[in-house]
Amino acid sequence: MILFFSMEKQHEEILRDLNVAGIAKLIDHTILAQDARREAIEKLCTEARNFDFYAVCVNSCWTKLCKELLTGSGVLIASTVGFPLGAMSTQAKAKEAEICVKDGTDEIDMVINVGAIKSKDYEKAKFDISEVVKASSGRLVKVILENCLLTDEEKLTACKISVEAGARYVKTSTGFSKSGARAEDVELMRRAVGPDIGVKAAGSIRNLETLLKMVSAGATRIGTSTSVSIIRNAVSYFVSVAFSRQDV
Repeated sequence: MILFFSMEKQHEEILRDLNVAGIAKLIDHTILAQDARREAIEKLCTEARNFDFYAVCVNSCWTKLCKELLTGSGVLIASTVGFPLGAMSTQAKAKEAEICVKDGTDEIDMVINVGAIKSKDYEKAKFDISEVVKASSGRLVKVILENCLLTDEEKLTACKISVEAGARYVKTSTGFSKSGARAEDVELMRRAVGPDIGVKAAGSIRNLETLLKMVSAGATRIGTSTSVSIIRNAVSYFVSVAFSRQDV
């Protein structure tokens, strides 16, 4: 009996190594839509509790509500800063990060100043990140590069600047620009930052196979709004394996 679609052998090995719980612990369960209502955030947090996702990722205005809903659950809160353009002043970004910390966030997902990178004003881009890191008071900071707007050389430079400024993760995309995560970008970012800095893939990750492809490329965190469907697909895979063994 075959209950599951085929997948690449390498991805199947990753899935078996991680198992369903391991997949869940890679995921930042995400809602960043500008028209997201309170009930959608409440549902997000309920799902995060039920499936034991690593974190929820939300716009900063929802941080306090998520803190109320997730206290004691073990699920972390990742709040966005300077989202989605990254083009506001450094002072505004730092203040937003400061407010997120006050409201109870555990992590900050900030958008890099893409214009500064394109202008080769690397000191400005680095200062922008370092001020958010400082305002985050020890919380883990992820820097969203928005790779679809950058050349490969600019991606490498952005990774280097992010690490030098104190970020502990680099992230592919906001999901609000021309395209989302690509495995080749994840591979490039992983080479750039080495083994000790996290790489988050986000944007257009809508199924289990794509998630596994990103992990294979070097991602250590996944941002997606289709987390529940992904977990259910992972469960279906292991059910199909169990049935297949019974039929042998």
